[in-house]
Amino acid sequence: MRVNPFDSEVEELRRDFGDDPWRLVVHGIDPEQAGQDETLFSLGNGYLGLRGNHEEGLPLGSHGTFVNGLHETWQIQHAENAYGFAEHGQTIVNAPDAKTIRIYVDDERLNLESSDIIDVQRTLDMRSGTLTRSLLWLTPTGKRVRVETRRMVSFSSRHLATLEMRVTVLDADADLTFSSLLINRQDLGRVNAEHPKRKVVDSVGIADPRKTEQLAERVLEPGPVLHDHGRSVLSYRVHASGMTLGVGVDHEFHSGEEETTVLFEDSGRAEGVSRAAMTPGAWRTRVESAPDRVRHVFQGTAKQGRTVRLVKTVSYHSSATADLPELIDRCVHTLEKAASEPGEERWERQRAFLDAFWDRSDVRVDAEPGVQQAIRWNLFQLAQAAARADGRGVPAKGLTGSGYNGHYFWDSEIYTLPFLTYTTPLWARNALRSREHMLSQARLRAMMLNEEGALFPWRTINGEEASAYYAAGTAAYHINADITYALARYVSATGDLEYMLTGASDIPVETARLWCSLGFWRAESDGSRSFHIHGVTGPDEYTTVVNDNLFTNVMARFNLRFAAEVVRRLRSEAPQAYAELVERLSLDPAEVDAWERAADGMSVPYSQERGIHPQDAHFLEREVWDLAATPPEQKPLLLHFHPLVIYRFQVLKQADVVLALLLASDEFSREEKQRDFEYYDALTTGDSTLSAVVQSIIAAEVGYRDLAYRYFDHALRVDLDNLHFNSADGVHIASAGGVWMMLVQGFAGMRDAGRRLTFDPRLPAHWNALRFKLEWRGSRLAIDLSQQTMRFEMVEGYHPVTVTVRGEEYEIRPGEPVEVVLDGQGPDLGQFRGLSAGILPREGETGAMPQFTAEIPVVTTSIPVVTSSIPTRGAP
Repeated sequence: MRVNPFDSEVEELRRDFGDDPWRLVVHGIDPEQAGQDETLFSLGNGYLGLRGNHEEGLPLGSHGTFVNGLHETWQIQHAENAYGFAEHGQTIVNAPDAKTIRIYVDDERLNLESSDIIDVQRTLDMRSGTLTRSLLWLTPTGKRVRVETRRMVSFSSRHLATLEMRVTVLDADADLTFSSLLINRQDLGRVNAEHPKRKVVDSVGIADPRKTEQLAERVLEPGPVLHDHGRSVLSYRVHASGMTLGVGVDHEFHSGEEETTVLFEDSGRAEGVSRAAMTPGAWRTRVESAPDRVRHVFQGTAKQGRTVRLVKTVSYHSSATADLPELIDRCVHTLEKAASEPGEERWERQRAFLDAFWDRSDVRVDAEPGVQQAIRWNLFQLAQAAARADGRGVPAKGLTGSGYNGHYFWDSEIYTLPFLTYTTPLWARNALRSREHMLSQARLRAMMLNEEGALFPWRTINGEEASAYYAAGTAAYHINADITYALARYVSATGDLEYMLTGASDIPVETARLWCSLGFWRAESDGSRSFHIHGVTGPDEYTTVVNDNLFTNVMARFNLRFAAEVVRRLRSEAPQAYAELVERLSLDPAEVDAWERAADGMSVPYSQERGIHPQDAHFLEREVWDLAATPPEQKPLLLHFHPLVIYRFQVLKQADVVLALLLASDEFSREEKQRDFEYYDALTTGDSTLSAVVQSIIAAEVGYRDLAYRYFDHALRVDLDNLHFNSADGVHIASAGGVWMMLVQGFAGMRDAGRRLTFDPRLPAHWNALRFKLEWRGSRLAIDLSQQTMRFEMVEGYHPVTVTVRGEEYEIRPGEPVEVVLDGQGPDLGQFRGLSAGILPREGETGAMPQFTAEIPVVTTSIPVVTSSIPTRGAP
């Protein structure tokens, strides 16, 4: 058994999910963990997501059913407006909830918070893609009742979900009632309509920008409905965005008897209640319908030891253009198709889909207990967030919660797309399509900001900028280069030139135009000229609107060069597509030369005195924030200090320069990476879950192996152990993608710069092996890394693949595995001492740079007392 040498330091924070590497198991019910468990046990497919609420509704963190892209818009109320500010916010809509099924035995309701529950276990099975629960309930009359549930959100049919409940009364016959609900919770829980929105605040009254806006006025306007025996279909129009939604439920009931008589009354089309007369030995059903709530009730006698089963099939369809009757028809079609299939077939297809997913995507480790389970949970989240997004974006929380309003950020391109690109390229292509669909709005946004080309939104659902705080939103122009970078990596890994021919080439061209418009040339003292980009914000949101942010400039340089390469390649390899591009975008060949000149002249800040790359042109002139003296209760800083306070200091929300060291790995030397890492690691708060990922990868590369593993361990369990105290708002999908990056790019040392697949492994000392697969140019490689060797085998494909391991090239052919003998796992620099390592200027040290204080700002903890009376004139 492998042992994690750091386990003892965090043992008290760890939750026990069992020892099965394929299943997450929780015993018992803890109301305090309800919100987190609903996130951890969420099911989704990239289009539809169901939070892991209990069927009975309690205990409750927050209900959630989400359809990717289904959103409401609202007018942003700026305290002081200005030209070009974002005008409309966007918030993901909580779609009508079909998860709830309540049961009553002898008129006693099963309530997980108050009933006598003898035993309960919930299991998320990552191979079958199901959530199951088994409980034993002792009723007040002394009857033992076993209740078993399973649910699934289908990967093969993205509009479909299935919920099944089995009830067995063990001791005697009993009256049994199933109450299956479809509830519009979005509007049942609305507040005073005079307030169109409100910020969610935490327990001490601090507005948390990571949470979603709560819309107060009605969002879902009811439309036509359909009721037909055990089937109901509702339709809604989203009030301001105009989107439409259809949601349908179908029921299949089995009483456990050889012959089941179920009496339906088909009169539930109108609002009200329909009933059927009871006959001896028969089960009856009734439908209670209202615009925001439909209830299907099944009542009868459950025989001792016989299992009564209710299967609930659910369909969701949404659209930005289709009318409501059309969506009802689509829901009916999905339900009819599901009803025509054998009962277990949909569950078998789910398992087959995931078998194929795990075959190409699994990362296996010979490591300490719990690591394999946690790795698979994170990879499973990526499948649930992206597999069937099918041209829609990947929200920051996937479809597991409403955190960040359901918006798409740059996280998707930088942290999620690598996993998709190298394991399931089609999913990466589909995700990139979502950005292509936003191009027209991005062009308008650039025009509004007096720039050429296109400027993609910092945060969005529908393609419009939704960030009300431009300093940490619109100013983050690097989103343009991030999207282009992801596109370039996809094309490099797949060789998919056809994708570029179908319109994707517009992205690098339009983003390159923006950089040339935004930047400017400046004459230097030595007679040379350099290209500068001012007034931007990099990945670190604690330092905003700066000049020559290193990450932005390095990524813009990549963007400019790739755009020039795309145009030149189209001109030589696809003349017709090139001609269409020139005509479509009014492209002047002289622009391409200008892009290359700007890239070659790009200013990349460097401090000769410090031997490091400053994060921006003036970063090193700021005071240094003393993180060691900052108490945990004042983190994250963004919730406890005004932005202007934070902006005056050298302090990072997330790795910025260090991320550039990874993405542009071949442009920095090993020595530069080490010095930059040491400097910025001591300044990074880790307030962002994106940070530990790149810190782990670069720490591993430069030789801080223990520190690399600590960061890996943190990112691996950030949601499983609720390390940022907000897992109840949804999974951190980018961090989940980062887990794959740390394993493959960190510990296996994979890089892909210059269209070459290279490796320089850094396997943790207490691990025996790391195994994974990569797809490269249509071939799939199985890679086995141990402490002594690295083995490559082509398991799919016919074209040879050239890989480089520590400078030596090897050609991998079908049927010819290659094993490379390793001389260790890279440098080992020992423990990193951070602030005490002498990297930062200290009291009494001499040097060309000014000395800084290392104190945190004083935070007022009490309100000053103001006198309530005016002193009498002349009084002592």
